[in-house]
Amino acid sequence: MPARADPPRPARSTLRLVLGDQLTRLVSSIVDIDPEHDVVLMVEVRDEATYVRHHKQKIAFLFAAMRHFAAELEAEGITVDYVRLTEPGNSGSFTGELERAVARHRPQRVVVTEPGEWRVWEMMQDWREILPVPLEIRSDNRFLCPREDFARWAEGRHHLRMETFYRGMRRRTGLLMDGAEPAGGRWNFDPDNRKRLPKTHRPPDRIGFQPDSLTRDVIALVEQEFGDHFGDLAGFSWPVTRTDALAALRHFIAVCLPTFGDYQDAMKTGAPFLYHALLSPALNAGLLTAEEICWAAERAYRDGVAPLNCVEGFIRQILGWREYVRGVYWARMPGYRETNALQAGRALPWFYWSGETKLNCIAQVVSDTRAHAYAHHIQRLMVTGNFALIAGLDPAQVEAWYLIVFADAYEWVELPNVHGMVLWADGGVMGSKPYAASGAYIDRMSDYCAACAYDVKVKSGPDACPFNYLYWNFLIENEERLAGNQRMIMPYRTLRGLGDKRRAEIRRDAASFLEALSSEPAALHQGDHTASAT
Repeated sequence: MPARADPPRPARSTLRLVLGDQLTRLVSSIVDIDPEHDVVLMVEVRDEATYVRHHKQKIAFLFAAMRHFAAELEAEGITVDYVRLTEPGNSGSFTGELERAVARHRPQRVVVTEPGEWRVWEMMQDWREILPVPLEIRSDNRFLCPREDFARWAEGRHHLRMETFYRGMRRRTGLLMDGAEPAGGRWNFDPDNRKRLPKTHRPPDRIGFQPDSLTRDVIALVEQEFGDHFGDLAGFSWPVTRTDALAALRHFIAVCLPTFGDYQDAMKTGAPFLYHALLSPALNAGLLTAEEICWAAERAYRDGVAPLNCVEGFIRQILGWREYVRGVYWARMPGYRETNALQAGRALPWFYWSGETKLNCIAQVVSDTRAHAYAHHIQRLMVTGNFALIAGLDPAQVEAWYLIVFADAYEWVELPNVHGMVLWADGGVMGSKPYAASGAYIDRMSDYCAACAYDVKVKSGPDACPFNYLYWNFLIENEERLAGNQRMIMPYRTLRGLGDKRRAEIRRDAASFLEALSSEPAALHQGDHTASAT
């Protein structure tokens, strides 16, 4: 088939570019569209699938969701210029496809909604100079806190504490508020949400969505074009339409939310989802909005469907944490990613890709991530993240891994979470202390340790859980940086009481483990999964 010749078409009033993570009729770029005179441009470009080597399920999810959304717009009578990945003439970049579309449609202007990632924001600034027509960049109205509002709140503050921001957002939106006071008389019900899953407890079956013919075509395309990327496609069941995303939301509210809070920090072998919402891919791509999700959860509390501790814990993740990390990202970029407060620099081990490690907790999480492009927040923070922190792994390599492997990952959400929360590489901008823990935490919140080659109860020697001695070694290596931290007083008091012999054992075991780790293939040298991102 010959390349598209791009002949001139009847002039359009406005060309409206919709990005792959802006798939809602309410997004600012198209909310006021004139179907008779405007055209929507949507493009599948190779650059976006390969600037890091995204999980195959993430690429399939986005392309399938884009194609379904385009069809919905067309059914509404809106003209959509949809450029598929393998269409002859596809330039492979946003900029190239936008230039081609302007030549085709001869619009009077181009309208876009601000992107989620700094690199695309920089592209858009270039478009002002490249395009022969005016470019209008609109705020992303899907978020409850505009970037400008967060910047004003953050101005002059070194430490940006989420709890303070979250309380302001509760007041601003009225979510879980009884007049001027928080529902139930408390802002935070975290102490009620740290239960270990009972051994005999059976989590609910989760709703999945059988791929239709359009999605199956996309899955085949991804396997053909990106077959060497990380991840499996066989179990793909993400919602790729708004109708399915709403069904997933209803399922979560009715089946999972009533118990979500109790076990939101729990982990279980063979149960990667537990009571978690699994809505973040749809939410971050635009199929659902933060506002409708939060109000659905609020209604569940008001109607007696779900208890307050579960509803507050869930709403805090979206209204609080999600809005907060997005604000931190835009307030601190582009320099934010360059900080490395703990001077960590060890290469990312290959087992982050292969799952081939005697550390059963990491093997389980990597296996689940490969199969589903998903792991819940405690798996991300306290297993793969905790290991990366206490082993001193290089922040840029760890951040690239998180961006690659999850279906809900975009730099605006991934970078602050990993750089600030997981690795404390920002020196305390987000978190008041590093989230470092020994194997005891993982044992308390999961069943992973029972099947592990290491013994979580052993503190030293070849049979000891590496999390145990790596935790104390982390404190020793960072004593000058962290001993003065008010929230680290107790662990450092314990460390000082260990004595020289025990400290020497810790240093010996950690050095032996880390030396063996460094002798294994590093991620950057096996398949080059992260080279393009670091």
